[in-house]
Amino acid sequence: MRLDAPEFTDVDAARRHLEAQRWPNGPVCPHCGNADATKITAMQGKAHRPGLWNCNECREQFSVTVGTVFERSKIALNKWLLATYLLSSSKKGMSSHQLHRMLGVTYKTAWFMTHRIRLAMADDVKSSGPLGGQGKTIEADETYIGRVDVDKPSPQRRGRPYINPNRPKAKRTVVALVERGGSVRSFHVEHATKATVREILFTNADRKSTLYTDESNLYTELGREFDAHRTVNHSGKEYVRHEGDKVVHSNTIENVFSVFKRGMLGTYQHCGEAHLHRYLAEFDFRYNRRSALNVEDTMRHDMLLAKIGGKRLTYRRLGDARLA
Repeated sequence: MRLDAPEFTDVDAARRHLEAQRWPNGPVCPHCGNADATKITAMQGKAHRPGLWNCNECREQFSVTVGTVFERSKIALNKWLLATYLLSSSKKGMSSHQLHRMLGVTYKTAWFMTHRIRLAMADDVKSSGPLGGQGKTIEADETYIGRVDVDKPSPQRRGRPYINPNRPKAKRTVVALVERGGSVRSFHVEHATKATVREILFTNADRKSTLYTDESNLYTELGREFDAHRTVNHSGKEYVRHEGDKVVHSNTIENVFSVFKRGMLGTYQHCGEAHLHRYLAEFDFRYNRRSALNVEDTMRHDMLLAKIGGKRLTYRRLGDARLA
């Protein structure tokens, strides 16, 4: 898709493109769910803006942006679509400063847009179901990046404070699961303990799966509850082991972490800890929409637009939107 495509340069073309992605079979009322074309009327005349519809079932008016991250925004829709395209097609992300230069908006506006889009990128775990299953393999690991905003002693210290007040702060902890040939889910946790890892594993992974990890003690007991648990000894320079037709390694999750860290260090450079989970959702979204045939960026962009239409946006204040 070219950056000078009509949906990126013209508001009406952008609206029609979004309608095609969100309503492939015709308009659907976001207020009552009515999809009967005979009970939905296009509002016409000088008093109504293009793309406005009226539902004769619930008597409410709506447009294609209602219930999405684009709702109630004064930013032109074509700029929203271009921002989603750039953010979803850049392997290591795109900074808000770069977007503000390319879109011709202020930095504060670009920052607001990127966080709205990341909210839409976040997966709904309840509807997507667990990773893995019978005969499938899941890799689990944890990584550490950046420094925490507030340094808290780990549970292993049993409440004892740090002796050296000038010691560097602890790093932020990320725990992730990836299904080989499937999706990844990443989580920011305060501390990687057996309790937190157990909750993540049992909430997001099917226990009929085979679990591959490194030699960390976090997974020793948890692995017994899966169909099988295999480990590789990284401290002993072991990274891949063949057991018959099985290839035991955790390289898949290591590759996920590699792209994430290159993006965070090279593109974003700084991230407040309160927003780390949103950046994880962004990188998870791009990984989960990849393909062995290297799917075009346009397909990822259209997937995101279609997904945005399936979520309901609620507002507490303009800068703090939540997707329910």
